[in-house]
Amino acid sequence: MPESRRIATARHERSDTSHTPAMDAPVSKGPRQEPVRLTVPTRNDRFLSRLTEVVGGPLGRFTDPGRVNPGIFTVQRVLVVLTVIGVLFAILAKNMCRTQGWGGMNSYQWACYSDWASLFHARGFSENAFAPFAGGELFEYPVLMSVVASLTAWMVPGADAFGGTLDRTLAYFDINLFFVAILWIVTVIVTSKTAGRRPWDAAMVALAPGMMLASTINWDMWAVAALAVALLFFARDKPYLAGIFIGLGTATKLYPILFLGVVIVLAIRTGKFKAWWLTVAGTATSWLAVNVPFAIADYTAWSYFLEFTRDRGAGFSSVWYAWNLSASNIPGMSQMSPEFINKAGLWGFAAACAVIAILALAAKERPRVASILFLIVASFVLFNKVYSPQFVVWLVPLVALAWPRWKDFLIWQLFEVLHFWAVWLHLWALSAQWEPQHSFPPAFYVYAVVAHILATLWIMWKVVESMLDPSKDPVRRVGQEDPQAGPFAGLPDKYTLGTLWTWLGARNAKDTQESSLTKDDATQR
Repeated sequence: MPESRRIATARHERSDTSHTPAMDAPVSKGPRQEPVRLTVPTRNDRFLSRLTEVVGGPLGRFTDPGRVNPGIFTVQRVLVVLTVIGVLFAILAKNMCRTQGWGGMNSYQWACYSDWASLFHARGFSENAFAPFAGGELFEYPVLMSVVASLTAWMVPGADAFGGTLDRTLAYFDINLFFVAILWIVTVIVTSKTAGRRPWDAAMVALAPGMMLASTINWDMWAVAALAVALLFFARDKPYLAGIFIGLGTATKLYPILFLGVVIVLAIRTGKFKAWWLTVAGTATSWLAVNVPFAIADYTAWSYFLEFTRDRGAGFSSVWYAWNLSASNIPGMSQMSPEFINKAGLWGFAAACAVIAILALAAKERPRVASILFLIVASFVLFNKVYSPQFVVWLVPLVALAWPRWKDFLIWQLFEVLHFWAVWLHLWALSAQWEPQHSFPPAFYVYAVVAHILATLWIMWKVVESMLDPSKDPVRRVGQEDPQAGPFAGLPDKYTLGTLWTWLGARNAKDTQESSLTKDDATQR
């Protein structure tokens, strides 16, 4: 890079990270007095800055993004365009199955598998759109996901529509794809609004390869969007409304409930528990409103998700499955039973949560909401006995908020893409019953699983580093504390591990002094 360009880039970074006291104010507290200067990725992120050399370099230092009217090209409009591009690539990723069908080995051979197509017939949606609630079929998902699956099946025309030529499986897939596209756009826009001065970080969600490949596998995007909206409400100091969406997300997929762990840690650190109680109240209100009627109507169908989760063995791509697959190919290596996996996964996740809580309470500066939430959800994913390929869509929006560095993000996504293809090649090898020399070796699949786990751990370590050393935090480097802090923004710390050690030290000193005085008294007597 020419010397003049290096100097200009350094100036850009300094000008983008400089700030005034007004910029330090939490975004969720009080009305904003003037437009806030936005962080520009090509000027703040060295990796993107270098990539833009071919198109003229980073945005000029005399620009004033966020304070100058951009005209038609607002941040949100550009993000919508980028998301639509991501949706188009998602369609292309599944196009072989859309045109050739999901039967036979197509789903594995072309890595275009989707639960929508598989379950449309396997769970009776093709005959009765509301099969999970009709008493004949059991559906292994939470109740709100069952509602979504049934409503989208209800929208599929009957078998005699269009002269009987309609591919109803394809229609079911496309209807669900339409809703995923809307949810994807909602998630991107909401993430941009939650990110404070860094709305462009939501472009990671719009263009993530993991989103393109995995968002159309299952109905997870409903829970992803619900959690994203909950984060926005929490950032705007509306914990009860945030809880409402946490409850709805939990009724769709379990993982949004982990947000409550973030709130309790921050409540302990600040000594303010009102936000915790309001968030819990909102969560309980919406979750009970959705679940209780269905539990009363058909408890067996409602509880099947819990029984299925408890009884199933290690799922593909989990660390437990990788162990058992290795054990089946290595003499003398014993496999893990479902009972052991349940206990080990639960205790492993509990231990990870304890470590995260200690880190959050020990850090010199209060960690950001997104940082703690990402670490908890990532730990849940790693210790879970199932790692479905679509679980990556849970993490993408959280990484965009917790560690918005494009180079690290793309490296992590590269390993997730390699793992994605390894899953389907492994299933293809299992289903096709090829001779060993012609199939995808189990060892390669295990390597891919280990690689995606290590890549996730690497991102987790980056986030931990930013918690322990805030000067490394990309969000704090641009002059804001925590855009998602909401009701905790601006509050002083009350209970940290430092204050605990100080209190214990003072108590021990007091006890020692009292003991010494007692001995002196006894001596004088």
